[in-house]
Amino acid sequence: MNYTVQQIAEITNAQVIGDNNLVVKNIAYDSRIIYSIRNTAFIAINTHKNSGEKFIEAAIDRGINIIISEHQYPQFENITWIIVKNSVDFLQQLAKYHFENSHLRSIGITGSNGKTIVKEWLYQCLWNEFPTVKSPKSFNSQIGLPLSLLQINDSHELGIFEVGISHPNEMEKLEHIFHPQIGLLTHIGNAHAANFSSEEELIDEKIKLFKDSEIIIYNGDHSLVDQKIKNLYSDKKLISYGFKKENQVFIKKNTKDENIIVEYFGEEISFPAHQRDESTLTNATALIAVLKVLQVENKKIVEKINLLKAVEMRLEAIEGIKGNIVINDSFNLDLDSLKTALQFLKEYNKPKKSLVLTDIVGVNANSKELYEEVSELVNEQNFDSVFLIGNEISKFSELFKSKIYTFIDTKELIESKHLSEIENQIILLKGARKFEIEKLKDVLELRKHDTVLEINLNAILHNINYHKSLLKPTTKMMAMVKANAYGLGSYEISEFLQHHHIDYLGVAFADEGVELRKKGITTPIVVMNPEQHSYQTIIEYNLEPEIYSFRVLELFYEAVQKSGYDKKYPIHIKLETGMHRLGFKGFELDQLSETLSQKNLKVQSLFSHLSSSDVPEEKEFTLNQLKTFDENSNQLIEKIGYAPIRHILNSSGITSYTDHQYDMVRIGIGMLGESPDIEIQKQLQSVVSFKTVISQISMVENDESVGYSRRFKADHLTKIATIPVGYADGIPRLIGNQVGSLGVNKTLVPIVGNICMDMMMINVEDVPNVKEGDMVTVFNAKPSLKEFAGYCKTITYEVLTSISPRVKRIYIKD
Repeated sequence: MNYTVQQIAEITNAQVIGDNNLVVKNIAYDSRIIYSIRNTAFIAINTHKNSGEKFIEAAIDRGINIIISEHQYPQFENITWIIVKNSVDFLQQLAKYHFENSHLRSIGITGSNGKTIVKEWLYQCLWNEFPTVKSPKSFNSQIGLPLSLLQINDSHELGIFEVGISHPNEMEKLEHIFHPQIGLLTHIGNAHAANFSSEEELIDEKIKLFKDSEIIIYNGDHSLVDQKIKNLYSDKKLISYGFKKENQVFIKKNTKDENIIVEYFGEEISFPAHQRDESTLTNATALIAVLKVLQVENKKIVEKINLLKAVEMRLEAIEGIKGNIVINDSFNLDLDSLKTALQFLKEYNKPKKSLVLTDIVGVNANSKELYEEVSELVNEQNFDSVFLIGNEISKFSELFKSKIYTFIDTKELIESKHLSEIENQIILLKGARKFEIEKLKDVLELRKHDTVLEINLNAILHNINYHKSLLKPTTKMMAMVKANAYGLGSYEISEFLQHHHIDYLGVAFADEGVELRKKGITTPIVVMNPEQHSYQTIIEYNLEPEIYSFRVLELFYEAVQKSGYDKKYPIHIKLETGMHRLGFKGFELDQLSETLSQKNLKVQSLFSHLSSSDVPEEKEFTLNQLKTFDENSNQLIEKIGYAPIRHILNSSGITSYTDHQYDMVRIGIGMLGESPDIEIQKQLQSVVSFKTVISQISMVENDESVGYSRRFKADHLTKIATIPVGYADGIPRLIGNQVGSLGVNKTLVPIVGNICMDMMMINVEDVPNVKEGDMVTVFNAKPSLKEFAGYCKTITYEVLTSISPRVKRIYIKD
């Protein structure tokens, strides 16, 4: 983008109030992650659920002086306003103009599943072949697609964009904005299928994107898709891919321990593959089809496939030495990915930060202009220290304003020992692959255990947003982060949720809330189990207690009086509705209201807890609980004379008893992607992945034993792998001796022998190409968290909260 305010107004029929000549090169839509104010306008996006106009003041406070909005707010001085009729329509209109006046070749990807992974794979393969722009993250909606298209600049030769829909008639709008030359249709599945009357309607809607495409690449294994595409678009070049031999691109050979062979219009392309599940191989054939269309040579295609990395390896956050947080984004480096990484930094509130940055390689651009732009972006972030690696970027070190260090390569930086001097900072590692700056992660990370728990933050946000989609726009949400956020890390999860405007956080004990406050969490925190000795601490750290009995009420009020707190202190009243755990009973409400009227306390909320919302057979009992809560809360509201927030629904309650959402709901295991409802489960994303690696592989002879007490004896020559995870890491001993299984290269393998404190053994004789160092999945997809909990004869909550602190937590934002 490079438009004056006047040009933008002419393109979109908007009104300008202010300076027509200001230049806009970037549009920010989220006031929290504005990484640069130079030539940046903030757009206040209004939807039926929210108004971006309430964040205009925050954007102005960050230094923005151009605001795109449906209304002007005169109280803000020296602001240039672009006044539009509809903010979403404006964005789409500007994006359409911008795309149609660019000169790049475009790829549009749609489908139910696989859009993001195929897009990222294509980008990994093509970014150093052509100057390439792509959709960030999963930006594919009515708002996300226009924001993606506005990233196009004059240097780009290729654009790869996702296009997603969730309701009928949406694709027509998106195709009006973006009409790709190459259309790619991935797998058609259940995602958003509930919003369509039939699978046929869903397919019809998806393929509208290809109306003006020259080439359409689609999954021909789906017979209805194949029929629809051929009937509607017979005048275009059609390329089908998949497993069936009738496709132009298909898996010709997929034999255990041998290379995959893909045939493309008679040509054979052979490559090794550790992952041979259907979705991975289908996505690989789609990738090959696009690369061939773009005339990439077969030899290069194989090289690129061998270099592919998992998409979720991008932007991982780990706990570092000396109180640091290390953000590892060492996959590749260009301007777009640098901007994404700088936005990610905004989600952390540590006051100090440092940057490791390498040469940008494989970009056909004027070096001086490139590094001038890079330095401008970096300088706006106010890094304490910037470590530059590479001959090219080091030539321009004078452009950077922080404390600057330059190095020829990563090894020289490690040997300098400068990194070991950094304390209590965020350290961003951002580099091109050839510099191998992931080695710095090994130097900086606190825990170097091969066993890790990966937490996908974007999946948490997806799951929260799915549950929110079932609620009224005004309904608040409390996220439960007790028990170290179910074992995932209470501070890291709470900070992420705070950044995304969660209304309340819930902890079990005061100590958990205090720790969050000390680390900068300002969101209201409810303490569900306030212990008597903790009342003064609760008041000191501005926490809000659950009050469930007259004894607790009197003792807490006594603590409030002793503290000298002179306002009405917020409390949360728990009502007993049938769980018989904690709470005031119906016959106590008269006395409760009278007691409250005599105390300088404010009832912030009235709530209760459903015991069986996840058990369909107990629906009648649950409805009785809801009825009791409604009656008792109404009675108390009438008596105290004002209406506190009311809430009773937990995760399964949100999905099963939505009509009883009241003013707020509480989400716990639901935000981690777990639901007892099979159909709801399909809409959620897996958040947690427990992984380790194979330490050693041994051949165990017939009648030889494995492990303590010789509980496993081989009855034939058996391949046994040892992995560095045991009961001290949270793996119950009861799932040893072939009760439980783990995943190796997408194959489930049994645990053999007794589980040791720090190790266990698995039988890998059925795993093709298995070798030492291969990844082992304790739980994620295969086995899933639910399946693993089944092995343990327990629930998912217990599995997660049992994982030892010594297991390194890694936070992924893909």
